[in-house]
This record gives sequence, C-alpha cells and structure tokens, in this order.
Amino acid sequence: MGDPIKKIELKDGTTRYRFVIDIGRDPATGKRRQLTKTYDTKKEARAEYAKVKHQTDEGTFVGPDKTTVSAWLDTWLKSTTVDVEKATAANYADALLPVRERLGGKRLQDVTEEDVDELVSWMLTSGRKRGGKVGSGLSVRSVQLTLGRFRSSLNVAMRRRLVVRNVAQYTQIPREARRKAAAAAAQRVPWSETEVRQFLASIRDHRLHAPVLLALIGMRPAEVCGLRWSAVDLEAGTLSVELTRTLVEGEVEEKGPKSEKGKRKLPLPKPLHAALKAFKARQAAEAIRAGELYERSGFVLVDELGQPWKTDRLRRAIYKLMAEAKVRKVRPYDARHACLTYLATSGVPDVIVSAWAGHADLSFTKRVYIHPNVEHLRQAADQLDELLG
Repeated sequence: MGDPIKKIELKDGTTRYRFVIDIGRDPATGKRRQLTKTYDTKKEARAEYAKVKHQTDEGTFVGPDKTTVSAWLDTWLKSTTVDVEKATAANYADALLPVRERLGGKRLQDVTEEDVDELVSWMLTSGRKRGGKVGSGLSVRSVQLTLGRFRSSLNVAMRRRLVVRNVAQYTQIPREARRKAAAAAAQRVPWSETEVRQFLASIRDHRLHAPVLLALIGMRPAEVCGLRWSAVDLEAGTLSVELTRTLVEGEVEEKGPKSEKGKRKLPLPKPLHAALKAFKARQAAEAIRAGELYERSGFVLVDELGQPWKTDRLRRAIYKLMAEAKVRKVRPYDARHACLTYLATSGVPDVIVSAWAGHADLSFTKRVYIHPNVEHLRQAADQLDELLG
C-alpha cells in the first residue's frame, strides 16, 4: 500500500498535503463514506490520518455531520418517548424548548460547553415564556429539568457517534441560584392546623365544600377532578382513587394514577362523608332544574350543568375562596402537604401516611411532604422537660 498522504499543489502554487480515508458506512443508507482532509504540512496530515485510522478501527470515530440541535432533539424525543404517557412526553418536549430557542439552529457538533453555560445563565435570568412575567428567570427546578433532558439526549448522540463528547455533562447551576431557590422553597410553608380550620369555617356552606375537602385529605388536584361517583361508596364510607384528569398541551387527558400504589381505597372522614352526601343531593336537584341541558358525566366535581372541571379551573376557584376567607394564599397542591404533615405529626405510622398518599416510596413521602413546624417541635421540647428537669 502506498503512502496515503498525497502532496498537492493549488492554483496559486501553494503546496498542501491531503488524505482520503474510509470512515465506515452511512447508518441510514448503507453507502460507504469517505473523509477528505487537507493540511499545511505532511507531519500534520500524517498525525491526523493515524488518529482517524485508529478511531475507525476501534469503532469510535465521529465523522462530520450537519445535523442541527433541533433536528437531533426531534429524533431523540421520538425514540425516548415511545413508551411513556402523553403528559410525560409533553413535559420532555416542553423542557427542551429553551434549548431549541437558543441553540436549535446550530450544528450539534458545533455546540460547546460555553454554549451550554450561556444557555443556563439565560434561562435563570430571562428565559420565562409563560407561567409568570415573560422575560423573567425560570426556576432552578425548570433549569435542572432542561439540563437533564439535554444531557440525556447528548448521551444518546454520543452512542450513535454524532458527537465526540457530552458538552453538557459538567455544566452546573450556579451555587447562588441554588441557594436562593432553596431559601424560596423554605418560605413556601403549607397551612397550619389553625389556617385549615379557618378556611373550612369560611367555606362550610359553599358549593365547593366537598371538592375542597377532597384536596384537604391529601388527594392531588388531578385526582379530585378525576373522581367519579361510581368510585364513591357512601354506604361503605369509602372512595377509590382510580382516575386522574389533567390538562396536556391544552387538552384534557384522563388516565390512571402513575403507579399501582397510586390506586388506593380511602375511608371517608365523617365531615367529608357528610359533605359528599350533600353535594350529591345538590347535583341531583341541579340536574332536575337543568333538564336536558344537564351533562351526566359521572364526575364528582362538575358545574351546575354537570360539566366536569379541569385542574386549572379548580386552582382558580380555590384561590378565590382563599381570598374571601382572608387566609394565607398557598398552592392547592400544598393542601396535600398539609394533610400528610398533620397525619405524620399526629402519630399515624409512616407506612400508613405513605399508603394514604399513594406513594410507592416511604422515604419520598417523608422527605418531600412532611413539614414539621415549631408547634410540632414543641412536643419534643415537652419530652425534654422531663429529661432536663
């Protein structure tokens, strides 16, 4: 075999050194691919030839590719969301929107670590497009989700030999941003027992009394909206969590809980049992008044014409009730936190609290949903009175 490095002379008389080398076959077409490279010196050309030859022999060579970031994300999303729920697939796609906006038109192979660092900085300062003031910073959690999805996509790109390395692997969210996020999360405190009682006293005669009680016993908003009367046994005093009703890309999606543990039968506390019984009777009267206009959907949370509610409407209604009751505004989902904290600090065994919540992981329930406050800690102080006294 002759020398693969060929000396060439350009039209202006300049001497260059060039080689052509096979780099395997195109995975899409099966056609043979060749790489041509030209250098100023024979030494440079020979070194590069040796490197490319070694990498092709080892099966690690990454050839030039014009795939853009957006084109690759399309490919990755299509393959990685084959077996996931529609809501999960939508979350994946949403998380990558900032990447598309900032880097989408760039060749995947041209993206650098600096590009990813700048992406994170932009997201933290001005990346918000919805869900708040446009142009303000996204939450650290949102940035983490985006970074995680982008990293995962680049890992697959490496495996398919589209990129040499994962340029997002070592990008970190700045410590100060993480500190501020942790401080903000610490200030988001669920209602105390006093606040729960104040709120309930204010809404006792309201049409939404029963649905709000469902949230206050720890059901997720999507579970409240997905509860059907067929899953409520007023005679036995139980309800079964079998269905969730959520918004996915502007459309209602009805599906089962995320896990088998999420499917659970809960005994009804007496106040909730009475409220549901009254709510069912009220709906029967509303159906008579509405006549043929009434939609018999079978859901518990419906309006006066029987049309089922969506989670966004439930959230807005609860916020309005909070304002009327003059109680501290908290997220409706925090009612779940308040319930589980109350159960855990009232002596209910951890395993029962986790089962009530519909969690498969007991440690997750304790780590995320239990928020002891000063009043709860006072019990420990009372016990220490005996030791220290």
